[in-house]
Amino acid sequence: MKMPTHVAVGAPLLLMLAGGCASMSGERTGAVPITSSAVGDTVARAVDPVDGARMHEDVTTLAGFGTRHTLSETESDSRGIGAARRWLKAEFERIAEASGRTGPGSPSIYFDRHTVEPDGRRITERVDVVNVVCEIPGSMPSAADRRIYVIAHYDSRASGALDAESDAPGANDDASGVAVCLELARVLMPLELDATVVLMPTAGEEQGLFGARLHARAARDRGDRIDAVLNNDTVGDGDGPGGRSAHDRVRVFSEGIPVALLNDDRSQALARLRRESAESDGTSRQLARYIAEVAGQHDLPVKPMLVHRADRYLRGGDHTGFNEQGFAAIRFIEVYEDYTKQHQDVRIEDGIEYGDTAEHVDPAYLEGVAKLNAASVVHLANAPSVPKRARIIVAELSNDTTLRWDESPEPDVVGYEIVWRETTSPSWQHATEVGDVTEATIDLSKDHWFFGVRAVDRDGYRSPVAFPYASRD
Repeated sequence: MKMPTHVAVGAPLLLMLAGGCASMSGERTGAVPITSSAVGDTVARAVDPVDGARMHEDVTTLAGFGTRHTLSETESDSRGIGAARRWLKAEFERIAEASGRTGPGSPSIYFDRHTVEPDGRRITERVDVVNVVCEIPGSMPSAADRRIYVIAHYDSRASGALDAESDAPGANDDASGVAVCLELARVLMPLELDATVVLMPTAGEEQGLFGARLHARAARDRGDRIDAVLNNDTVGDGDGPGGRSAHDRVRVFSEGIPVALLNDDRSQALARLRRESAESDGTSRQLARYIAEVAGQHDLPVKPMLVHRADRYLRGGDHTGFNEQGFAAIRFIEVYEDYTKQHQDVRIEDGIEYGDTAEHVDPAYLEGVAKLNAASVVHLANAPSVPKRARIIVAELSNDTTLRWDESPEPDVVGYEIVWRETTSPSWQHATEVGDVTEATIDLSKDHWFFGVRAVDRDGYRSPVAFPYASRD
């Protein structure tokens, strides 16, 4: 039986702010360092080979299929969505063969096909919506059932939502995100990561998020464990209209209140959220904070700009379909969007260039976004599971805080950390190690702070934070 810990906290120290998120530390005598050499070396092996020029070639190839509209040509080898998906599958297979991975650890690459009937809106005929899946198995038996997804939609559209004939290069929206998926396949396959990584270009996004929604629903029905979904949608240009520029930032959108929680039992969920003031602590919001912390640890060239919204006004993305099924999912997108380049026929009108073509995608910026994805995936895949059943004990009045949780199953877990922040802070500010226990008492009032708990392994990987709910036991 693991003995509880009591931690006396006087004036906890905030060491570093990075990317809008606090990188946390408290009393760390004998502690596993925030960034150990083992973590740094593995992240470097994933990040350093990322090649923006190679990614831009992928963008150019995808744009060269003319249109990738969901209802476009499927028989041609050079034009339409059918040619694009076959090229993507072949490219993932080529990367897998070059990686040398064989046996049980070899990647699985396949079409994930869903038939969609006409919906009276943007699907006018029966169509197969086909996602392209590249699955890299995890190497740790107790972690291999955890799945870390990176997704991007490979379909495109012109000005007319139902126009399946006109050129719709879709270079930034969203061949740029698909290029991230391909590049991650190249840099991650040579590594052995604990959890399974799934790279999935989706279809049907522009017609109603069909590919992602149907895949997420099927995954939920199967009982798949999806711990994180990183959606890269329009991530290829750090410049915006009117001279705006943000080459060192990418927006990360995340929902605070989980949609699935409200769908289960709305009245009870709202009562709990109100009681706990937990409207900014859903799993997707914790995932966004985690990504910001990773970026700060490794000083990556493109940092996340956290936006505490599920998505932009009047637009949507494929992370939504995963959010609807209760999975933690966020969206990466450039800071300043140029709407003359999105959902536009390629043309010049009144002296203005319209159209989403490859010359407007910046290889250096795209490379930076891919590096942020690569580092985040390494951390998420190698970190322990988020502690389950985290709870604050409210059995009696007190001026301290007792937390309890279930231990994470991975064999390399060496302990846990309690994190906390002011109730007005958007990000975790402080942390302290409490040892290999499942209960700890912190000498701080539960009325004054938000608390969380995370697992730590021997290499220094930390899980995302589990937000505790009030309980009497």
